[in-house]
Amino acid sequence: MTLIAVACGGALGASLRYLTGGWAMRTFGPSFPYGTVTVNVVGSLVMGILAAVFIARGQGAGSPLAAFAMTGVLGGFTTFSAFSLDAVTLLEKGRVLAAFGYVGVSVVASIAALFIGLTLTRAVLS
Repeated sequence: MTLIAVACGGALGASLRYLTGGWAMRTFGPSFPYGTVTVNVVGSLVMGILAAVFIARGQGAGSPLAAFAMTGVLGGFTTFSAFSLDAVTLLEKGRVLAAFGYVGVSVVASIAALFIGLTLTRAVLS
């Protein structure tokens, strides 16, 4: 049942991301990735709100509603929200070095992996 909740939430989140990106492009133009910034910031804000609500209610991330909203909707809307929650969780546990390491490695490794994927695929396709 939880898997179905995540899948349905993911479809909703991905649709919202698509609509948000289109809105940002029409509103602000293509000169900067405003859509991506918007979904990352809004998704992180909503993730913080939902995490606080679910924690206050004694519900874990594994409850069907939390899985639908946080993993599904926000996961489809932006994975940056989960990244932000993980970083803040480490900070709240006093693991400052681990938090900064996580942020640094995630950003640098993700950009490097994307660059490698682009480069390798372009080489194969050319």
